[in-house]
Amino acid sequence: MNLVLLGPPGAGKGTQAKRLAARFGIPQVSTGDILRQAVKDGTELGKQAGPIMAAGKLVPDDLVVSIVKDRLLQPDAAKGFILDGFPRTIPQAEKLEQAMAAHRKKLDAVISLEVPIETLVERISGRRSCPRDGSVYHVVQNPPRREGFCDLCGASLVQREDDKPQSVRTRMQAYEASTAPLKEFYGRRSLLRAVDGVGAPEAIEAAVVAVLKAREVSPGA
Repeated sequence: MNLVLLGPPGAGKGTQAKRLAARFGIPQVSTGDILRQAVKDGTELGKQAGPIMAAGKLVPDDLVVSIVKDRLLQPDAAKGFILDGFPRTIPQAEKLEQAMAAHRKKLDAVISLEVPIETLVERISGRRSCPRDGSVYHVVQNPPRREGFCDLCGASLVQREDDKPQSVRTRMQAYEASTAPLKEFYGRRSLLRAVDGVGAPEAIEAAVVAVLKAREVSPGA
């Protein structure tokens, strides 16, 4: 099963990708996670992407496409994958199609998680993360036991630059301009299915699984 999860920042793509990856035994491929790790490690990719991400802008296609191509050729993706955060533009989607066709593969479904903008701003701007162990909290939905400090290691929690309200709004604008048209792109290919992204994670996962079953998509397909 080769699956793409679409949706604006904060729609829950990462959460659902992890749940679906565990359910189906295929890898979650998150370009965001890969890029953030590169920034943290100070790699050449990280040095290029860091300032762009901090400004709330999208990383250029050539960097992201190169990452994805390499990742999808790894052995654990042979039976399928779940793309989380890619493609973000129609040119990226076209390059993904070309890369998959070269290896006689295709997408089985594209799931669009639909969430109102007001809900997204609240979700993202409330995030706090631990710089030491990577734990993520939310000031309302998942607060730490001691306000401002990680439950696991006690480090002071931080708000990522791209999670601050102004960066969130910039990201939303970038999404609407570049990523939202992908729904039309995949709709023309009869791959797109919309799922309500508001609710308990397990309920959203069940809705996604129901859509996949209706399309007769299964692991290894």
